[in-house]
This record gives sequence, C-alpha cells and structure tokens, in this order.
Amino acid sequence: MRKIIHVDNSAFFRKFMKSFLAREGFEAESFDSAQDANMAIAGGDFDMVIVGLTFVDAEGEKFLGKIRQSYDGPIVVISSSVDNREEEIMSMGVKDAISKSGPWQDRLRRHLATLKPAPRRA
Repeated sequence: MRKIIHVDNSAFFRKFMKSFLAREGFEAESFDSAQDANMAIAGGDFDMVIVGLTFVDAEGEKFLGKIRQSYDGPIVVISSSVDNREEEIMSMGVKDAISKSGPWQDRLRRHLATLKPAPRRA
C-alpha cells in the first residue's frame, strides 16, 4: 500500500485526513509533533508528506526546511495559515500550498493521482 506521512497539530484534522487517505487507497502515518515526524521522515519509506504550518515544537517554515534536508519527494502543505502566502510557501520547495478553508480534498486528490501506483499483489 502507498504510504503518506501527515503532520498537523489538530487531532481532529489528523483523524479526518487518515480516513480520507484510506478511502483514496493510502496508508497514513500521522504526527502532531514536528520532531517525531522528522524522525519518521528521515528513516521512512513513503510516497508523500502532507504537512500543516503550525506546531507546538517548531515553526512551520523551519520545519519545511528540515524536511527538505532528508526528503526530496513531494510535500503538500494544507493549513489555515496559507491564505495569501501560497507563493512564499511554494518557494520552499513544496508541490502545493492548500488552504483548509477551501476545497482541499479535490486539490489533494490531483496530487495523490500523480504518485506511483500501489504494487499489484500476486
């Protein structure tokens, strides 16, 4: 199964995203802490990182920089903090900056569709 790492400070949104990704055919590993997520990102095998920008233990922009140090795959930001900052966030090497207040599911589905297909079972 294809795997996504999701990092967000909202327990409600993490649970919602995990359910959404499961319906789309992905396994999600969720984190509320930038530090815990960074350890998983550095040592894991996954297809995409979906990340918010607000954390108790890190600034979102600095966290994006840390992710890029160990991961060169697709990163999608989904946050309430992206409004009017999309261009700035995109310049940090992310694939898309999506507001939680908009139709984020449709935009995220387009990115998920670009990922490698799940391996076929024999």
